[in-house]
Amino acid sequence: MKLSTVFLLISTFILASCVQDTTSRNDPRILAMGDSMMAAHRVSGRAISDNVARQLNEPVIDHSVLGASMSYALPISGAMGLNISKQFRGGEWDWVVLNGGGNDLWLGCGCNACDRKIEKLISEDGSTGKIPDLVSKMRESGAQVLWLGYLRSPGVGSPIEGCREEGDELEARIAKLAESDRGVHFLSNADLVPHGDRSYHGIDMIHPSLKASAEIGSRVSDYIRKVDQAR
Repeated sequence: MKLSTVFLLISTFILASCVQDTTSRNDPRILAMGDSMMAAHRVSGRAISDNVARQLNEPVIDHSVLGASMSYALPISGAMGLNISKQFRGGEWDWVVLNGGGNDLWLGCGCNACDRKIEKLISEDGSTGKIPDLVSKMRESGAQVLWLGYLRSPGVGSPIEGCREEGDELEARIAKLAESDRGVHFLSNADLVPHGDRSYHGIDMIHPSLKASAEIGSRVSDYIRKVDQAR
């Protein structure tokens, strides 16, 4: 897929992913952040965060923005939150649920010769880089941090199929980061999409379908519930 087409897709959906709350209550304890995987379907109230809010029966604030990255703001002027680190604006949260890094690889290096890009995001041992720096900032606020892994392509008809190896390496490093701190959690979605099953992606075969957002929301809700009960 050409970059011009990518930017068109992002600009088409960017207004639908403006920052908004999933409920009107004033005492939320869960913050969602990230890119299009998190932001998809928010305009219809069926994003991952919306599903979490319904299943846990509590408010979730969602700062995610379609097209967001860890490294830079894409050339679509004026949209808040395109840099994922800027989506965290402090506050008292029990949980911050987020994803990120995929656009850095796909748009930043074309999922080709991305070693330097991955290293800037997170080192091999998970201790340094843009992702650990953001996680550290969130942990300093007292929040539990739940980092979500990406959907994998079904192996057919997806422009992100070529990013599989880079995605696996990025997430292996994030998993190491999670192992170093009991308050940091990594939830993989690598097993969610059966081979050849297109139903977990939208028509562009990049963004999650309603089905995928619902299932990821269920996974997040179950995880938060389990950890909260154990604390």
